[in-house]
Amino acid sequence: MPKEQKPKQQNMRTRIAAVAARIMAENGIEDFAMAKRKAARQLGVGDTQSLPANDEIETELRLYQSLYQGEEQRERVRFLRSQALAAMEQLADFKPYLTGPVLKGTAGRYADIDLQVFADSGKDLEIFLLNRNIPYQTSELRHYSGNQERAVSVLSMDWEGTPVRVAVYCPDDERRSVKTSPSGRPIARAGLDAVRTLVAGGE
Repeated sequence: MPKEQKPKQQNMRTRIAAVAARIMAENGIEDFAMAKRKAARQLGVGDTQSLPANDEIETELRLYQSLYQGEEQRERVRFLRSQALAAMEQLADFKPYLTGPVLKGTAGRYADIDLQVFADSGKDLEIFLLNRNIPYQTSELRHYSGNQERAVSVLSMDWEGTPVRVAVYCPDDERRSVKTSPSGRPIARAGLDAVRTLVAGGE
C-alpha cells in the first residue's frame, strides 16, 4: 500500500504547487505558506504531507509567469529593480541589500520591494526618513541570524509610488546568514553593486 500512495502523494504535491503558484501570480501573494493553504483548500487536501516545499512552488511560479504573464512580468521586475536601486542609493549609509521576489525575478503585479539594512539603531533610519518627510509604518517580524532568534523592526513606506519594506538588522548580522526559520535557507540578498549590475543588464 505505501508504494501505491507515494506516486499519488507526489502528484498531489505537484498539483498544489501549480495552484499555489497561480494564486501567487494572479493575486500578488508573496507568502508561500498562505498560498499553500489556499491551494490545498481549493483542492480539498487535508494531508499536510502532500504540501510542496517552497522551492517546488517557486519553480511552478516561474513557469506560470513565463507562460501567462511574459513581458508584462519581466517589465514589472525591471521597473521594481530600478526603483529598488534608487531607494538603496538613498539609503547607502545603512548598507542596504535587496531581497525577496524583486531580487529573485518572481515579483508580480502587486509586489513590494524588500530591503535589508544594517544599522546601530533603527532610530537612525527613522530620523533619516522623518528629515525627508517620508511617512512610514513600523511592524516587527522574527528572523534568525545564525542560530539566534531576532526581533527585527520593519519600516513600511511608499517610495515614489512603490511600496517598500525595510527590515532593520544590527551591524553584526551583515556577516551572518539571516533566515526565516532555524532550519531554513539563508535569505538571498544583493548589495548595491550587484543591483546596479542587474539594472544595467536589464535582467
